Order: sequence, then structure tokens, then C-alpha cells
Amino acid sequence: MQDRSWTVLSLLDWGTEYFEQKEVRNPRFSIEWLLSHVLEVKRLDLYLLFERPLHSTELERLRPMVQRRGKHEPLQYITGRVDFFGIELSVASGVLIPRPETEELVEYILASHDNDAPKKLIDIGTGSGCIALAIKKERPNWEVWATDLSESALRVAQQNGKELGLQVHWFQDNLFAPELLRHHPELAHSCDILVSNPPYILNEEREALEREVREFEPEEALFCSSTHRMYSALVEHAKSLLLPHHSQMYFEVHEQYANEVQNISKDYGFTAEIRHDLAGKDRFVISTLTSTLSPS
Repeated sequence: MQDRSWTVLSLLDWGTEYFEQKEVRNPRFSIEWLLSHVLEVKRLDLYLLFERPLHSTELERLRPMVQRRGKHEPLQYITGRVDFFGIELSVASGVLIPRPETEELVEYILASHDNDAPKKLIDIGTGSGCIALAIKKERPNWEVWATDLSESALRVAQQNGKELGLQVHWFQDNLFAPELLRHHPELAHSCDILVSNPPYILNEEREALEREVREFEPEEALFCSSTHRMYSALVEHAKSLLLPHHSQMYFEVHEQYANEVQNISKDYGFTAEIRHDLAGKDRFVISTLTSTLSPS
């Protein structure tokens, strides 16, 4: 970005070409996202402002953002914000960026449970808090808990809850050595719903990921060593948290291993079904407990 007079249109055109040269994904969208953030307008409104000149202070804000995007850093980390299910969340390096597929998971939960009867829901591996906070906003009479291994992720989630004025009970915990019930024994066999979008990309798939995911998003939120180990731990944890009858688990899963997760759930007495995402991929396993929890 040389020192010259810039309008919205000239900067959009320049930014698109620059990002194309840097092989950045969605080059036009990228410059639109960054410029709309700096100008504090909606992205599509840029096209009503083609002749608007940019002030020097706006260019000073935009320049380092363009440089970061040119290195393939995710847009959400650069602006620090992301929209999720009608709420705006803060995100930062070290916190998984919420995906549209996870919004679909929230939609499945809400579609199955109206607002009449209070529920208790726990979100395992909450990250930015996106699932827990979206549920709490839509079902304010529900009691919502959320855990994560990452202290930095929980700080972001707590701040998001504070900014949105939504009360969620946060707890730092390790799925493979959980301490939640030791500190909150009242949660034992009390939850109606357990939801989780855990790390489900296998380590050997790392190099197949897009650069902006592989190089910038937290490994601990992306990768697992084994689908069976990850989801067995989740169901084991669920055994101690869910009500013994008519409770449910909602999992986001790797599209290639949905059957494996379904079978794990069935082994523990759940009826389990696979649901597609909007792209038609096997993305969710929804399990319902109709008998006392016990592995077969």
C-alpha cells in the first residue's frame, strides 16, 4: 500500500490483486472483510461507497491488517471478532474459530428442546464459548455449564459471556482426567444434555489442511490421536454427568468417522443417529439415552 490517494474501490481492487499474488484464500472477500472492519460498515455497504476516500488514520489501521492477512493469518484473528448464531464473539490466537457447521449443531439442539421446560446443559471443550453462549441466549431459563482444558480459551469465553450479559458456569478441566465433579458434585447425573465439538482431525491429516488453519489455529483444539479415544472419553465423562434416563449427547464429528462415533455411543446404551450438515456430510451424532448408562 503505497502512499497515494485511495478510494474504497481502488483499495478493493488493489487488495484483491495483492491477496491473489500471496495465494490467500478468498482474496476479494478478505479485503472486503478488513476494509469494512476499519470503516465500521457492513461488508456489502462498501459497494455504496466506491468513491469514498480513505483518511490517513484509516490507512494506518488497515495496513498492518493487510500485511497479516498476506501471511495467511485468519481474518477472525486479525479483527478479533466473529459472528456466531446471531451473537458477536471475541476470538484470539489460541482459541478455535467457530465454524458454520457448529451453528448447525446448536440448531439441532434448539429444534429438539423448546423453551418451556428448564434444562441443564454442559458443553465440553467450549473454546470461545460459542455453543454455550448461543444456547444460553436462546434458552435463558436453562442452566449452562462449559469446560475447556485451555486457560486462555476460557478467559476469552468468560469475557464473551460478560460482554453479552449471559450467565454460564465456566470450569477449566481435562477431559482425560476430569476434576469437574470433585469440585461440583451437584452435577453428578443431573444434566439433560451434553454437547461437544472436540478435536477430531487426526494427526496424519495435518498437512492436508489449509495453511491458515494449520499454521495459526491451536493444535490442541484441532487434532486428536484417535477418534475412538476422544469420543470414548466423552461418553465416559457423560456417564457421570447425564441423567440416567432421556438425556442426550450432541457431538460434532469428522465426516469420515461418524459411524465409529455412532457405534461408541451405542455401546454405552444410547440410541444414536447420524445427521448431515448443509454440505451433505456426516457431521453430527445425536444420541439419546433410554436406559441406565453402562458399557456393553
